[in-house]
Amino acid sequence: MRIYNTLAGKKQEFIPLVEGKVKMYACGITVSGEAHIGHAYQALIYDIIRKYLEKKGYEVTYARNYTDVDDKIIAKSNETGIPADEFALKMIENIDEQMQRLQVDEPNVWLKATTCIEDIIAFVSTLIEKGHAYATEKGDVYFSVESFASYGNLSHRNLEDAMNGVRIDNEENKKNPLDFALWKSAKEGEPYWQSPWGKGRPGWHIECSTMNRKAFGDQIDIHGGGRDLIFPHHENEIAQTEALTGKQFAKFWIHNGLIKVNGQKMSKSLGNSLFLKDLLDKYSPETIKLALLQTNYRGDINVTDNLFPDAEKHLVDFYSLIALAEEKFEIKGENQNIDNDFNLAMDDDFNTALAISNLYGYFKSIKAKINANDSTAGADINQIKNTYALLGLFKANAKEFVNRYNKVEKVEIPEEVLKIAEQRFVARQNKDWAKSDELRNKLAELGYLVKDSKDGYTLEKK
Repeated sequence: MRIYNTLAGKKQEFIPLVEGKVKMYACGITVSGEAHIGHAYQALIYDIIRKYLEKKGYEVTYARNYTDVDDKIIAKSNETGIPADEFALKMIENIDEQMQRLQVDEPNVWLKATTCIEDIIAFVSTLIEKGHAYATEKGDVYFSVESFASYGNLSHRNLEDAMNGVRIDNEENKKNPLDFALWKSAKEGEPYWQSPWGKGRPGWHIECSTMNRKAFGDQIDIHGGGRDLIFPHHENEIAQTEALTGKQFAKFWIHNGLIKVNGQKMSKSLGNSLFLKDLLDKYSPETIKLALLQTNYRGDINVTDNLFPDAEKHLVDFYSLIALAEEKFEIKGENQNIDNDFNLAMDDDFNTALAISNLYGYFKSIKAKINANDSTAGADINQIKNTYALLGLFKANAKEFVNRYNKVEKVEIPEEVLKIAEQRFVARQNKDWAKSDELRNKLAELGYLVKDSKDGYTLEKK
């Protein structure tokens, strides 16, 4: 099995620190708001990686964390008037409920920053003793980047590049602009804990290093997270942990791609966040998973208007064949070739995109077998169900899934809307793109989306 290791910048054969065992940590959610599709994607990917490692025979201990004290959480607390700890707890409960709806399994170990404060203070104190950190008169503590010679190895940048890429906070208190906060002195009205440096709270980076060490000790096999965390978060984790222990922190660093919406990075400032709750209210967990897993985990996913509807249609086609086969044949037996193909794809850096694309060939073959009254279609379907359950697919009752899709209420479209849609269709045929765009916008104002296809167009109510 080969995994792309961000630290090495290439795929490497996976060999754990201890034969037969894997210690794996993935950065979780900062609970400053509701879970969005990016959070769901990251949780789904590392759940699948954990399950595939278990399929390979490894004993996996998988830990995730919730960051439950943070600048953003404090800002939300001030905005809502809810104490920061209560706000964080409420968000954790909401996010847990939505992840359960998505059918993403719990990690073996859950960690929260606020339950590790004493460990964090001890960690920071040792870094100061070793000369890797320093306290200011204000009560802030910073890590000295210059004290760690290999800083920048993960993100493959030198200190000058790092200087251009980092946001500078409290620069007047630092010896070097790149130095980052391990402990932040408390401001008026903020939550705080007592420490040797006064009232304060931990910095973001030290939380993950401390939680990791509390769960696993000095070293782990795999550390995961989104690609946006490579610098500075994961770079800083490496620096502070290895400065403390003198050992390599994580053997493999794995990073998933980001979610974009119509080509733009998803962000609150752009107002284009896709909340998990809203998606789950509209689509089945399997539809969401199929849509997301058809892209290799290291690539960015561009969420267009068609992404989830198209995934749903493909899933209905698959389930329709399953339902038809279930009527004609016994669903039992094996097709080891299907499982072998799956393993080959996943052994190559967890390539779910290849595993998903293989399904189209399998179901084409199954359709031909059904038409030919070939009962081996039952074994094929049984194998697909068993193998692809690891990705969270084909776990539903086939007839119920298809019937539920077919019973979606059809909205009667007003004559005015149909007339505008037809005018737009004519404009497109005449290549009058400006008129076409104008009419599309008019349809959107009336609450309808128009989707073009080679056969014409379809209308959907927003």
